[in-house]
Amino acid sequence: MTPDRRTFLQHAATSVAAASPLFHAAGALAQTSPAQREFNPQPGPWRTFDVTTRVDIVKPQGLTQVWLPVPTVESDWQVSLTSDFRSNGTARLTEDRHYGARMLHVAFAAGEPAPYVELTSRVQTRNRATDWVQKTTAAEDAASLRFWTQPTELLPTDGIVRETAQKATRGARTDVQKTRQIYDWVVANTYREPKVRGCGEGDIKTMLETGNLGGKCADLNAIFVGLCRASGIPARDVYGIRLAPSAFGYKELSGNPASLKGAQHCRAEVHLAGHGWVAMDPADVAKVMRLETPEWIKTTQHPVVTPVNQALFGGWEGNWMAWNMAHDVQLPQAQGPRLGFFMYPAAETAGQRLDSYAPDDFKYQITAREIKV
Repeated sequence: MTPDRRTFLQHAATSVAAASPLFHAAGALAQTSPAQREFNPQPGPWRTFDVTTRVDIVKPQGLTQVWLPVPTVESDWQVSLTSDFRSNGTARLTEDRHYGARMLHVAFAAGEPAPYVELTSRVQTRNRATDWVQKTTAAEDAASLRFWTQPTELLPTDGIVRETAQKATRGARTDVQKTRQIYDWVVANTYREPKVRGCGEGDIKTMLETGNLGGKCADLNAIFVGLCRASGIPARDVYGIRLAPSAFGYKELSGNPASLKGAQHCRAEVHLAGHGWVAMDPADVAKVMRLETPEWIKTTQHPVVTPVNQALFGGWEGNWMAWNMAHDVQLPQAQGPRLGFFMYPAAETAGQRLDSYAPDDFKYQITAREIKV
């Protein structure tokens, strides 16, 4: 965690106690709310995208390296097809040994005046929605499910995380009920904080200890995943990027394919018996509440929020691509520290890590092009 982030959390804690919206409380909007919106993604046709990341190192000093995430996920909602690249450095495709997250690693000669790399990955994506009535008999490997209940550096499952999980799931008997209560707890007690840089840090222990539950997707969905794991429910963060506008007209759930800087988005999955891996995204509920309208909506009963809150428990829209599900990523040959997650381009020059949250200073651009078939 960066010192600035920790200082922000600690200094903000005292004020957040008063400002943090407990959305079950009073404070609902007046009866002048707009008509009910639609947000109901359902599985359907596949969409094909070419996603291109271009990195230019403006001021190289000595040895320069770049690492780019490559789509890794193969599932019934995403197929990662091909990845092609060009560069004036020495490039190789490799992967994280623990999670299998693919990446392109490029090393540039010390005298290269203008290092660059361009990576284009082709993927297919589609909507997801869980049929809570229809059960599946597909079994998941027990060792794999245990893997997704383990703590990570930023996702501990003991202490205050376990205590919070026990409070959130009080009275629930089944894993579906526990997951629903954790989802509702995250929506009710956390909130979107636009001032947090990038997608946040995902340091859930610090957030819970300080009481500052404002953050972005890598914070809020990490809390959801951590509480699920602390409850014995296999869960994982899914790190990716929005590629295209929402078909339902939600601007905050959209990506601008011409420029995807800042379109990175972390989602979540839980494994539930009879349903397999199920899509979840309480962080996007918080985003719609805070940013979709000029007012900060503080109730899930608002007609703009209700369909999103319902659909994102068990589904999500396929205008988004997953990179990987990796935590605590050690970049090969890097001088800098491990990454809590790998969702942004990373680079080092003269042994110093560039700021992945500053794409204009770092100088990278991400674009998407939909391939019509």
